[in-house]
Amino acid sequence: MQRYKILHRTYYNFSANVQLEAHALRLRPREGHELRIESSALKITPPATLRWYRDVEDNSVAIATFASPTRQLLIESEVVIQQYNEAPLDFLVADYATYYPFAYLPEDQVVLLPYMRNGHPVNGALSSWVAGVWRPGEQIQTYSLLQRLMTRIQQTLSYQVREEPGVQTATATLARGTGSCRDYAYLFMEAARCLGFAARFVSGYLHTPPSNADFGSTHAWAEVFLPGAGWKGFDPTNGVNGTVVGTDHTAVAVARMPESVPPIAGAFLGPPGANLDVGVWVTALP
Repeated sequence: MQRYKILHRTYYNFSANVQLEAHALRLRPREGHELRIESSALKITPPATLRWYRDVEDNSVAIATFASPTRQLLIESEVVIQQYNEAPLDFLVADYATYYPFAYLPEDQVVLLPYMRNGHPVNGALSSWVAGVWRPGEQIQTYSLLQRLMTRIQQTLSYQVREEPGVQTATATLARGTGSCRDYAYLFMEAARCLGFAARFVSGYLHTPPSNADFGSTHAWAEVFLPGAGWKGFDPTNGVNGTVVGTDHTAVAVARMPESVPPIAGAFLGPPGANLDVGVWVTALP
């Protein structure tokens, strides 16, 4: 078991007093047999009233409402978690899905169908790129195919930090030849869906070796549903050839489309203009 402290601070500075509308906060990690929350604290200035609920994907969402005008919004989440996913490759795929191609069972397809549909129309560029991963008639272990997909992203694209909001379409990422972690994750999802897999987007945190400038970060990756193993995380950004998600990854929210799960979403009424400052620290604990 590995323990982590995750500190996520968000500051909004406005040009004048504004009235904050309701904000949706997705900052609480997804709990389960692989992850337990030891402690959690959420500080908000100006004071807010919180209403918690589980969305359609079972993500934990807090709705913050505000009564008083303000020139600054501070949201600070501090969570201590226990991670038990120390052997991410220790899983068994159902016999019928061990080798690709395979088809999901009819009763599973009823639930998985939305995750098998591409988020944007598939064009020739994406189809040709996927053809470089697998061609009809080839039989390959299912896990090996998904690993090959991560490797192709690593070998054909250049990673680039993007400060702009939003996620590039798979076609845009291929055309530009560059992308951030969220762009890589979405390309992986769209390519996996072209191959008939059910895939979804994951936002969360990544623990990286500490340095003077990097203590951790928000991060994005993808999950694929593998019969017998469930939703397994694949991170095409990290490692030489991508990596299967393990203890260094902390999932906060999942969705069929990436724009559905921003960490913080809201609006304000008042003069335009706001400066945003975000800091994330992921620290390993004894």
